[in-house]
Amino acid sequence: MPSTDTPSTVEPTHSWLITLQHPVPNGFTIATRTGSSTFPPGYPRQDAYTGIRDYLARREPLLAAADVLFFSLEPYRL
Repeated sequence: MPSTDTPSTVEPTHSWLITLQHPVPNGFTIATRTGSSTFPPGYPRQDAYTGIRDYLARREPLLAAADVLFFSLEPYRL
């Protein structure tokens, strides 16, 4: 996957937001994460989604099996 940790010297091409739900002993907890990434032109949206999920699973293993409640991937510039 292209970079999800965009260096500060490179402007990202997209920003993303994802909300996940995962079980805890007495119910569920919800986690929302945001970030920015750099993708080449024509990069498939599904690959971007999968890459972001993999990135989060590496950073926070508890989120690897979480259910997605919301996902947004938008161009970085308005």
